[in-house]
Amino acid sequence: MALVVGNSGYQNAPLLPNPANDAAAITATLKAAGFDVVDSRLNLAATDMRRALREFADQARDADIALVYYAGHGIEIDGTNYLIPIDARLERDTDIYDEAFSLDRVLLAIEPARQLRVVIVDACRNNPFADSMKRTVASRSISRGLARVEPTVSNTLIAFAAKAGLTALDGNSKNSPYATALVKYIAKPGLDLRRAFGFVRDDVLQATGNRQEPYVYGSLGGDDVALVPAAKAEEPIQAANPQSETRRDYELALQLRNKPALNAFLSQHPDGYYANLAKLQLNQLEAEEARVAATAKAQQAEEQQARLMSQGAQRADREKAAADLKAAEEARVVAEKAKQAAQEQAAEAERKRTAPESTIVAALSENNPAVESTVADSPAAAKSAEDNKTPKLAALSAEPRQTDIAKADIAKSVQSELSRVGCFTGAVDGQWNAASQRSLALFNRHAGTKFDVKLASLDALDAIKVKPERVCPVICDHGYRASGDQCIRITCAEGSFLNDDNECEKRRGKKPVAKRNTDEGSSRADRSARERSEPMADVPRRQATAKASGGGGSGQIVCDQYLCRQVRRGCHLDYRGGGGPGNNTGNVEVCN
Repeated sequence: MALVVGNSGYQNAPLLPNPANDAAAITATLKAAGFDVVDSRLNLAATDMRRALREFADQARDADIALVYYAGHGIEIDGTNYLIPIDARLERDTDIYDEAFSLDRVLLAIEPARQLRVVIVDACRNNPFADSMKRTVASRSISRGLARVEPTVSNTLIAFAAKAGLTALDGNSKNSPYATALVKYIAKPGLDLRRAFGFVRDDVLQATGNRQEPYVYGSLGGDDVALVPAAKAEEPIQAANPQSETRRDYELALQLRNKPALNAFLSQHPDGYYANLAKLQLNQLEAEEARVAATAKAQQAEEQQARLMSQGAQRADREKAAADLKAAEEARVVAEKAKQAAQEQAAEAERKRTAPESTIVAALSENNPAVESTVADSPAAAKSAEDNKTPKLAALSAEPRQTDIAKADIAKSVQSELSRVGCFTGAVDGQWNAASQRSLALFNRHAGTKFDVKLASLDALDAIKVKPERVCPVICDHGYRASGDQCIRITCAEGSFLNDDNECEKRRGKKPVAKRNTDEGSSRADRSARERSEPMADVPRRQATAKASGGGGSGQIVCDQYLCRQVRRGCHLDYRGGGGPGNNTGNVEVCN
């Protein structure tokens, strides 16, 4: 599996023309080399880069080889190398810890790979933030290029485009000299990685006039390690399968077809697929014995009843004989049904077991009618054909059409069994393609077997049939989790959301933000006007009252809906019922 990252479009630094082109060239090379997964990402911001590393770390857990290629800007600070996302600002040297990713983080992502880990860094360029970056500590080291590294995990290689402390060149072509050399050598079949990087070094030195020297850190063992294995000259030999011996022992016991032979097989092979088949055959034999015994008992009961009837026995004896006959007959019927059920189960199991072999024989027999007709006409010829059955089948199997039919049937059976144990999700069509080969490789990984994935063999079919339950784990997409053999949707509680780690996280509420009241002046003016307008209704009344009191009178006051005044001289108040001024009720002024 490989992760390829090319960062060209930097937002706060000069654009880099080559990384995107280099990443595309490396991606095409690795795909052509047969990598199962090649994840290509361009112009990653910090968030996207973090997600890409996390997703690739999950994929690398099942990888034999994990490779990461990065092209873009890189910086070394205090002896640690950092890869720069396109949205980094790096206004000060301490921002590197928040806005960039250390090379150790990349090594951590590929650490689970089982055989080989490779990191290729084409980022040994000048620091684009050197002029604007502020140093918080004067003694902090910021040097040219990248710093020397030593991997702590075995079988790990780290390749730099230039030696530690030196910078790499972009060149004058579409791709950098380093990427051009990598494409030429990295995926060459059978070429050891150490020699491949040596050839890359020689080409880059020659292309740059000895100004740029690539360097590799880490070490491998004594065996040759190639990203792409050398092509095999001949068909691989199928590895021996322990189930083959068990199958032969079972077929021998089945030919004898008796309880001692089956019990001897079970004592030698107490568990597994063929042990279950032997138990079904044993149940069939025991059911047959029980049926025979029940039938004999029913016959004895019938004979006893007939004898008592002929002798004129007492009524009680005859009734007892009739009851015994009825019970024996019922037991016989039950034994007959049990025998039939056991026989059907054993026959169905044998039909499934022998389906691939019988299909092969049928396919071969279709093109040899002369042999069958001869066997049917002559018993001697039949015996001769039986004696020579194996070599004739072997000779006939060399015909292309017959071989294709046999392989397709075996492949279809293997696909069906792989689907049953959870390792195959494609269509069961007998086409042994790349998806089927990956499924058998998954079975090998989780079941501890070593079958050749390029072939669908009977030995592999036997080994898969032995597994009674799922072998390969369930892999679910984001938003789903595994539950038994299915993926179910993750539902978060109210107030929570599903984060990038496929976990429910509590949603944080928005904090209230104080806002300045821009209409404060107008609000105050409205409030002042409102306060001034409220007592205006009483002003005329108070003014009129004061005016009336100033002119003299009876000292009585009369009010209407507009104002209050003093009763005029020579007048008096007269109450006429009701109340309220202005409605001709209450107190009214009466003058003589």
